[in-house]
Amino acid sequence: MSHHLSGPNLRSPMGDARLDMTDLFAFTVPGERTVLIMNVNPIAPTGGDAFHPDAVYRVNVDTDGDHQADVAFSCVFSQPRDGRQTVTVHRATGERARDHEPGGEAIISDAPVSFGPEPAVVDAGAYTFSAGLRSDPFFADLDGIVKDFQWTGVDWGADKNVFGIVLEMPNEELGNDPAIGVWGRVSVRQNGRLTSVDRGAHPSLTAYFNADEVKDAYNQGEPAEDWDTYREPWTAVLQHLGGYDPQAAEQALRTVLPDILRYDRAKPAAYPNGRALTDDVTSARLAMVTGGKVASDHIGPHTDLLPRFPYLGTPHPVPPGT
Repeated sequence: MSHHLSGPNLRSPMGDARLDMTDLFAFTVPGERTVLIMNVNPIAPTGGDAFHPDAVYRVNVDTDGDHQADVAFSCVFSQPRDGRQTVTVHRATGERARDHEPGGEAIISDAPVSFGPEPAVVDAGAYTFSAGLRSDPFFADLDGIVKDFQWTGVDWGADKNVFGIVLEMPNEELGNDPAIGVWGRVSVRQNGRLTSVDRGAHPSLTAYFNADEVKDAYNQGEPAEDWDTYREPWTAVLQHLGGYDPQAAEQALRTVLPDILRYDRAKPAAYPNGRALTDDVTSARLAMVTGGKVASDHIGPHTDLLPRFPYLGTPHPVPPGT
């Protein structure tokens, strides 16, 4: 289910949809600008009518290929009042980018969050930013997947909303090398301690590869540790589901482990080189885990995407009483 419901038992982390990272996107747009999008809160706003005020929503960027953050953008949201909320965005570099706490320069302060049909867009120096309720771009025949690939033709995400965090900037803000790595993280503060409760980059990994008893540990982990920690159990999954031999399984896993979305910005974004909003990641993962026996769920991308910032579509109306 892409990265939706990435906690144990196919539930949101800590049972709180506001902490559930659903998807991560990285692509470029004309003007030599990079766009990073992290969506959270599946079936928003019924899963929570505002961003969690004690959470840190973070996009990490590796600029030198060592699987560690060199630049990090952390979003911290205010306590919602009267249906309104604001957000401050911090940009950290170097060692500070590897600390889960929001640090570095506040590049955007107290920006409004939009929970209506019109996005709240903020221009701050080199950055353009928006956060709020948007249409979920994720598309898949989830019922068909659950029913052993007996396809229903129904797109689960066709009428769903998420909370989107969209940041656009000049390419050079992420270094001169066009090759970057990106992953998201959601942490929450409890009893004065910040704990990572969700993280990831590639879609549909936790659903297929992680048993319930390891999902919390995975969500707390660091990508730099992924290969050593998950190579063997995930190889076993591919051998079981897709009939891979060990060597072929390890080769396939090198695309998704460490769990960092690699993106060479000198080339068009097309998953797994970055991820555009129309990329069919569900079919890519089905083909991977089944060894090519299931190539597609036959569901196409959404048509409500915007050609301009913030790119995510206008949110769907929320049924009365929900």
